[in-house]
Amino acid sequence: MDDKKPERVRRERYKGTHPKSYKEKYKELQPDIYKEDIAKVMDQGRTPAGMHRSICVNEIMKFLSIVPGQIGLDATLGYGGHSAEMLKLLLPGGRLYAIDVDPIELPRTRDRLAALGFGPDVLVIKKMNFSGIDQIASEAGPLNFVLADLGVSSMQIDNPERGFSFKIEGPLDLRLNPNSGKPASALLKNISLQKLEDLFIENADEPYAEKIAKAIITRIEKGVLIATTTHLQQIITEALEFLPANTRKELTKKSCQRCFQALRIAVNDEFGVLDKFLEKLPLALAPGGRVAILSFHSGEDRRVKKSFQSLFREGIYSEIAPDPIRPTAEESNTNPRARSAKLRWAIMK
Repeated sequence: MDDKKPERVRRERYKGTHPKSYKEKYKELQPDIYKEDIAKVMDQGRTPAGMHRSICVNEIMKFLSIVPGQIGLDATLGYGGHSAEMLKLLLPGGRLYAIDVDPIELPRTRDRLAALGFGPDVLVIKKMNFSGIDQIASEAGPLNFVLADLGVSSMQIDNPERGFSFKIEGPLDLRLNPNSGKPASALLKNISLQKLEDLFIENADEPYAEKIAKAIITRIEKGVLIATTTHLQQIITEALEFLPANTRKELTKKSCQRCFQALRIAVNDEFGVLDKFLEKLPLALAPGGRVAILSFHSGEDRRVKKSFQSLFREGIYSEIAPDPIRPTAEESNTNPRARSAKLRWAIMK
């Protein structure tokens, strides 16, 4: 009989206070176990890996004026931070519908909210695009309030396997639902020079769109497959080597951010989806119903602003935000990802 004891497996050692690899940040990825570590990261003004910090929560809750018994919709569930706050105000007797297209994060958020006591009796979660708001209204009835946070969640950005960030090596994907549609790498493989330049301008107001698009298409015409985030970043960086040395690094970083944003918008048809949502929105709201939309770049904000203004002139909305609400200086300092946010609202007649 073999009396040998099994070898003890030593737990992986945490690599420093600021590990760079996503998988090495296992303390941040296990918030229930490492609460003190999570608190330290947040105190430093950073978002822990795998988590998301909801933006303009106080401003949104103040405007929505939720009371118990109402029926509402979180059109972009994400990490569930906004939903959790809305549910606290809805109870008793209310119900929240929440939708998202991300098949990876949605079940995690469902479990997270269930652990807080928000089960299917008060929270109805559906995997769908928010352009289908009419389907929600047909099931739930007229909605007392709607929230749409148009930003990409931090846990999506931080995971290199999703391909949302140029800071870490990963597949050039950028799909909110990786099981649907084609990744950004496939889009680049078949796009023309003019269409790519137009895409960078229309989706991100990129000032160096022509030079960057030409650099990308030149590589593709030579048979180069741009399959990773860092490969695309390298091409953009090389295309902007003409910039003054003292500003090149910062300007290149901003161009990378804009180009990745432009590709993400195209891959997910985000403007098309938003336009459909804004068109169907009034039909889904109850009289006096309130809608708040949080946008993060000019293309989104322009669409929201024009839709609200047009429907206000037509007498469909009784009131709209005269100007966008911005995050406080304190919030922007503690959560840098909030700095570009703009909140607009409207009230049904």
